[in-house]
Amino acid sequence: MFTVEKYKTLFRRSAVLRINRVLGLAVSVALAAGATASTRALEPSPYGAVASWSLAPVAYWSLEAQRAIVPPPAGVGNKFPGEAAVYMGIVHAAIYDAAVAIEGGFRPYAIALTAPVGTSRAAAIAAAAHGVLVGLLPEQQKDLDMRYADYLARLRDDDTAKMNGILIGEQVATAVLALRANDGRDATPQYIQPPLGPGVFQPDPTRPVLGLRLSRIRPLALASPWQLRPDGPNLLTSSDYAADFDQVKELGRLDSATRTDQQTTDALFWTDHDFRQWNEGMLRLAADRGLDFVQTARMLAMAHVSGGDAMIACFDAKFHYMFWRPIFAIRLADTDGNAATDPDPTWVPLRPTPNFPEHPSAHACHSGALGVALAGFFGTDKVSFSLDSRVTGTVREYKRFFDAVKDVNQARVLAGFHFRNSDQEGSNLGRAVARFVVDRFFQPLD
Repeated sequence: MFTVEKYKTLFRRSAVLRINRVLGLAVSVALAAGATASTRALEPSPYGAVASWSLAPVAYWSLEAQRAIVPPPAGVGNKFPGEAAVYMGIVHAAIYDAAVAIEGGFRPYAIALTAPVGTSRAAAIAAAAHGVLVGLLPEQQKDLDMRYADYLARLRDDDTAKMNGILIGEQVATAVLALRANDGRDATPQYIQPPLGPGVFQPDPTRPVLGLRLSRIRPLALASPWQLRPDGPNLLTSSDYAADFDQVKELGRLDSATRTDQQTTDALFWTDHDFRQWNEGMLRLAADRGLDFVQTARMLAMAHVSGGDAMIACFDAKFHYMFWRPIFAIRLADTDGNAATDPDPTWVPLRPTPNFPEHPSAHACHSGALGVALAGFFGTDKVSFSLDSRVTGTVREYKRFFDAVKDVNQARVLAGFHFRNSDQEGSNLGRAVARFVVDRFFQPLD
């Protein structure tokens, strides 16, 4: 039970702690000609544009969650983008329920609560996010506890408001974690290689196969991982497959003679951790649009739950179809039965191929989902926003959410990772998942 003495003890501990500033972005105005979207250089400031508003509780704890989940150097976690999207969906569902408990007006995700008048918003959001993060990442509890105590110690709300907020947040965290109990996140399924042959995925034996567990996780909104399973890859003997094959073979190779410098930058832009890119971009968007406390929580929850389920559905499809990557398809083209494809045993992609099956494209699944979720939140796709890449050191400005999705689809071909059809099927799957989420979750009360 939470007591005043426990509260005072927590604050005594926090008095010796130093606050850690959250991640931020700032940009200069160096335009890059020829880009598909307006591109600016990323300023090296560690604080930047979000510094003035990063203490707003939803944004602050969104970035704290990002820090705990994303691997170094951007964070301290260990989740590759597929799993990271699911973890972020869970945390932001909790942040949303805490916000709704205080502000009302929307259907809760896991638990319906009504906070007392004057409840501290910041304490409620902090307690909900911290509780869920500790439940998801128990190995980080010591660090998370210190950061949480430090945050609470700096709040100016009175003790009653803080304690009420903490109690609301803890109830939300308990409900969300109960909802996600035994959801498959901690399962350790064994990878079983199907018989090798034309079209069959071959992993890099020097690296672990990623995503198999993700394909078994219970979704956050969908009824099952396979509910919206897309069509399979193009037939190896089809003309469509041959056209996609030639495209990635020519443009995606490391030493491509036809890929332009700008196209190389386009490819590298999207080799950053895409969930970090989108999360920080959404926080900038919330600030630019002046979204309030509950609006920001709702937008992030809608997007991250959609993105998480898109990744679950995507990896279900990947391990169902087990389709080979371009690196093997091109090297072994003499085995595919298609007279229009020529092998190149020396072919190497622009960047090392992710070690999981090819179809559909995970990056396209995630970005497609976020594009539809954000369009659903704003009621239109025509919204200006920006995304950054720490790989290229640039920020891209878009006029529409789907323009970023188009960039992703092209970039995965240019990097040598995917066939065009897999990108399209991936973004279509992400869109279908997000439509399901937007229609059924995070909606206003009737």
